[in-house]
Amino acid sequence: MDRNLLPAIAAFVEVAREGSYTRAANRIGISPSGLSQAIRTLEGQLGVRLLNRSTRSVSLTDDGRKLLTQVEPGLAMISHAVVAVGNAREKPSGEIRLNVPRVVSQHFIEPHLGEFSRRYPEVRVELFIDDGLGDIVRESCDAGIRLRESVTETMIAVPITPPVSLAIVGSPAYFVSYPPPKQFKDLASHNCLGFRQSSSGAIFRWELTDPKTGEQQTFQPVGTLATNNDDVMLSAVLQGIGLIMHLDFAVRQHLASGTLVKVMGDCPPFDGFNIYVPSRDHMPAKLRVFVDFLVEKRRLLE
Repeated sequence: MDRNLLPAIAAFVEVAREGSYTRAANRIGISPSGLSQAIRTLEGQLGVRLLNRSTRSVSLTDDGRKLLTQVEPGLAMISHAVVAVGNAREKPSGEIRLNVPRVVSQHFIEPHLGEFSRRYPEVRVELFIDDGLGDIVRESCDAGIRLRESVTETMIAVPITPPVSLAIVGSPAYFVSYPPPKQFKDLASHNCLGFRQSSSGAIFRWELTDPKTGEQQTFQPVGTLATNNDDVMLSAVLQGIGLIMHLDFAVRQHLASGTLVKVMGDCPPFDGFNIYVPSRDHMPAKLRVFVDFLVEKRRLLE
């Protein structure tokens, strides 16, 4: 079917319902003469007469009655669909798919899923855990959480964590055999476990400030274990295998309990994680409330 016929068919249905060109034209928002011309064009394309016209009334022909019976349910479905989309814009409901690194999910999303679900019971959240920093749009996700340096400039960023920093840590059991490093050069004599970046395949290089000279330096960790999984790396350091460099919030609990010890001083903080969306324009309510929820939780950490 020629899709250009849809406006004329909708106009025909309004005339049939109202029994008047004037009343139908007022509902649609066009002139009666324009409406009459649209109906004549439709009749010409279909090759049948749809309406009987007189100076006082309009009535359906047999062909017009058949067409009305067939198209009214379809137009009603279209109308309901349009209304549903509009309601979804205002009412948080439906599914949102999020591309999230594992460590961020564990510390900033999973602890709050229960509260979010109670607030917005009609929103379904799908977490796609991705330490490989896959393309948010290509993965068909509504949003993704990343460090700023990992996302293209075309995305819209909303901060959801305070500034973060990196910490070099080891277990007390490890330091029984290996004295804690105090200078940058001391790291070479330690078993430094590596984190392999899924996106590039390279071992993450440690960037830190030498506590003695104050200079910014990089160090390529070399040790008996490398992994692309945060949980494995944290498990290994807790077992006393060696040293790791990790995000401060991921080891804060262990530092507080004494199961891990920080060495080499504090690393300079940097911008934390952001939730990225393709655009602020026409953001659905389900995604808007999730972004606002994460921003609310961020403020509690400041």
